[in-house]
Amino acid sequence: MEIINLGATNSILNQFVAELRDVTIQTDSLRFRRNIERIGEILSYEISKHIAYQKKTIQTPLGNADMMVPNSRVVISTILRAGLPFHQGFLNYFDHAENAFVSAYRKYKDRLNFDIHIEYIASPRLKDKILIITDPMLATGSSMELAFQALLTKGEPEHIHVASIIASKQAINYIKECMPADKTTVWVAAIDDQLDEHSYIVPGLGDAGDLAFGIKE
Repeated sequence: MEIINLGATNSILNQFVAELRDVTIQTDSLRFRRNIERIGEILSYEISKHIAYQKKTIQTPLGNADMMVPNSRVVISTILRAGLPFHQGFLNYFDHAENAFVSAYRKYKDRLNFDIHIEYIASPRLKDKILIITDPMLATGSSMELAFQALLTKGEPEHIHVASIIASKQAINYIKECMPADKTTVWVAAIDDQLDEHSYIVPGLGDAGDLAFGIKE
C-alpha cells in the first residue's frame, strides 16, 4: 500500500492546510469550506496522474490534435458531512465521475467511548471502477473502514484511492491493516502524531464538520 503525503513537500497546498488549522481564520466558515474544496482540487489533480488514459483525436478549427484523455471510470465517494466541500473539490476536476455518499457518525456510549454507525449509502455499481473515498479527517480510520465495507456491497472496485486532508499515524496504520494493500493508495495533505482522549487528531484542526457547517446538537 502506498502512502503519499503531499504536505511533505513545499507547495501552495500547505498554505491552505495552515489556514484550516488557524483558530483566527477558522471563524470564517465560508473560507474554511473553500480551503477544503481547494485541497480537494489539488489532491484530485495528483490522483489523476495515476489513472488510465487513451489517445483521442480532437477536431480543432484548424486541424486535428491527438490528446491523451482519461479512460478510467471514476466514482467519488464521500463520508458525510464534513466531506461535502471536499467532495466538491474532487468533482470540480473529475467532472465526469459518478458519485457515492455514505453517512458515518460517532455514537458515544459515554464521554470517551463510541461506536461508528453507518445509516445511509447511495452509490452506483463499483465493479472494475476507480473508487476515490474522500474524508477530510482520518482520526482512527474506523469510519473509513466501515464506509469501505458498505461500498463493497456495490461491487469490487479496480483500485481504491483514500483521500484525506489530515490523518493521524494511528489511522494510517489502521488503514494498512484493514484495506487491500495491493489496490489501495492513501493520499493526505498532513500526518499528525497523536490522538487525544476523545480520539481527535492533535494538533489537527478541531471538528471539521462543525467548522464547515455549524455546531451540531
